[in-house]
Amino acid sequence: QLQLVESGGGLVQPGGSLRLSCAASGGTLGHYAVGWFHRAPGEGREGISCLSMSGDRANYADSVKGRFTISRDNAKNTAYLQMNSLQAEDTGDYFCAAAQGCAGAETYIPADWWGQGTQVTVSS
Repeated sequence: QLQLVESGGGLVQPGGSLRLSCAASGGTLGHYAVGWFHRAPGEGREGISCLSMSGDRANYADSVKGRFTISRDNAKNTAYLQMNSLQAEDTGDYFCAAAQGCAGAETYIPADWWGQGTQVTVSS
């Protein structure tokens, strides 16, 4: 049973950067496509980026394209989301998920495994 734990969230000023991590245990993250989802306060969950199982295809939502970068380190069993040029609209909870593939900027839904989320606040 794969367990995913996100970390790296926090408070950052507009224009700043954060790197989120999604550490997997109990299984091999490299056997899955990995996605990141954003849930803004009071809104639903939105898929913002997905990285294929092989790591050679990354998809992004228009809202983060050019600012966020998804990556994975299979040796560390960890995926990452580098977030640059953060804006107030990026505030919210961020979740990683592991699934059998990507459907655009999100994983196949339902995903096989979810993390518990990490909170990001972009504010001056």
